[in-house]
Amino acid sequence: MKDYGIDIWGDDNFVIKNGKVCINFGKKPALIEIVRALRDDGYKGPLLLRFPHLIHKQIENIYGKFTNARKEFDYKGSFNAVYPLKVNQYPGFVKNLVKLGKDYNYGLEAGSKAELLLAMAYNNQDAPITVNGFKDRELINIGFIAREMGHNITLTIEGLNELESIIDIAKERFKPKPNIGLRVRLHSAGVGIWAKSGGINSKFGLTSTELIEAINLLKKNNLLEYFTMIHFHLGSQITEIHPLKKALNEAGNIYTELRKMGAKNLKAINLGGGLAVEYSQFKDEQSKNYTLGEYANDVVFILKNIAEQKKDLEPDIFIESGRFVAASHAVLIAPVLELFSQEYTESKLVLKKQNPKLVDELYDLYKSIKPSNALEYMHDSIDHMESILTLFDLGYVDLIDRSNTEILVHLIIKKAIALLGDTQNSADFLALQNEVQERYLINFSLFQSIPDFWGLEQNFPIMPLTHLDKKPTRSASIWDITCDSDGEILYSKSNPLFLHDIDIEKENYFLGFFLVGAYQEVLGMKHNLFVHPTEASIKIDEKGYEVQSIIEAQSILDTLDDLDYDIHVIMDILNERISNSKLVNEKQKKQILGELYLFLNDNGYLKSADV
Repeated sequence: MKDYGIDIWGDDNFVIKNGKVCINFGKKPALIEIVRALRDDGYKGPLLLRFPHLIHKQIENIYGKFTNARKEFDYKGSFNAVYPLKVNQYPGFVKNLVKLGKDYNYGLEAGSKAELLLAMAYNNQDAPITVNGFKDRELINIGFIAREMGHNITLTIEGLNELESIIDIAKERFKPKPNIGLRVRLHSAGVGIWAKSGGINSKFGLTSTELIEAINLLKKNNLLEYFTMIHFHLGSQITEIHPLKKALNEAGNIYTELRKMGAKNLKAINLGGGLAVEYSQFKDEQSKNYTLGEYANDVVFILKNIAEQKKDLEPDIFIESGRFVAASHAVLIAPVLELFSQEYTESKLVLKKQNPKLVDELYDLYKSIKPSNALEYMHDSIDHMESILTLFDLGYVDLIDRSNTEILVHLIIKKAIALLGDTQNSADFLALQNEVQERYLINFSLFQSIPDFWGLEQNFPIMPLTHLDKKPTRSASIWDITCDSDGEILYSKSNPLFLHDIDIEKENYFLGFFLVGAYQEVLGMKHNLFVHPTEASIKIDEKGYEVQSIIEAQSILDTLDDLDYDIHVIMDILNERISNSKLVNEKQKKQILGELYLFLNDNGYLKSADV
């Protein structure tokens, strides 16, 4: 696992050179170089690195593949894309996305009042804005204002009550009116965790009966000319292409039927999102079964085929793929703080003149282990430890005997792993890894930075930034620094992670968590009041790299302020309690106050010095 499946999930965005992970663009700088430079500037906690060129790459890929497909099939309809802000609303991403998407007329999708106002402020002139999700009169009013500002906006109706609100507001406001879209509730459903987003029982969309009623309402109120789009969404991360094909056939036929009913300005089908990202690090665990090129070709071919069969207009195509655009641009880098077995050294053995027999046997195993018996002795040592722990519970051995046992077993495991070398992929050895795993303490919050692992068991590619010219030998579980037993990524036989046996007191070791740019930041929670990590936007070119911007992690004071604490009251209370303390003198009180001020104005992540 020296390459950590980088050829599966990496999409040629990263490459391994001289044992280091490098950005496969421009001068190909190593991630560790960027991290060291930022840490030299004082940013010691976890770091979120953004790479704008990877945003541009995904936008370019989407438009390029659909341009090719439209050319291949002589497709008359246009292609348009919008980015759904719910996937990542952070300014470090959105501002880059809008700038990089300008030449493509790449637009934005909003699902709330706040997102719509954000889109109105930042969207490129004439680029489309679509508005999905449930709406009240106020949100619809904001949509009308967007149109009056000159935005190319479509309000997608999720229920007839929303359409009735549009009809009422249209009578009250000025002449410019937003385009109207109808979200259709397809019989076709998606696959995977988010399959419920589609199908006849989905949360969103109009039934066939409601679609007919909507057309009649639009006709009655002279608004049919503003009905320009139908919309459907099968769900996020569509891993199989077949459900999409089925949905396209259904939506295409609904499109032609509605046009027959007089909706002559209906010229667009919005496929929603769902373009899948490959998160797997293992070839036999790959999650998606299609390419972007196949996706574009199928969409264009199916919609053209339906239009030809029905002798109707080929619809303009809209997609709202956010995960595909955002995921790859961000990498979370976090330092390893501790390997828990490193406390087990031979110098800490406290052997007695008379040890329990099992302890003496363990010591003999440790001293006589060699390649021919390493696996056997490792099995034996684990059995011995189980026996000693049972004897300890019964009161037959003491705490020193237990400590000696733990030390010897870990020393045997380490020695055996080193002696086995290239035989480590044997079935027996791999089966044993769960029992001999190393625990790596990482300076990050799983709940803040990769909440989908906790909530959905979504795996993310993980690999060290260095030592990639050496074989990793330790089956690894990852522990975050939160005070929560759920803050861990356990070693899994089906998804095994191996890391290097590093002495953290002698060298630094950093892990990269990849494909974290979609949903993780906006869903991240302040568990234990650990906040969004310091982020840096990195420009890569042929000369090297440039840190374009840095946004520091929130200070503890700012975090408490967000929770509606009065930070001035907190400071006053701390000042008063220190002033009233009888345990320190006046000079010491001033020193303590100064230290508290520094702590409160820093973030809460642990500070680890570089070696």
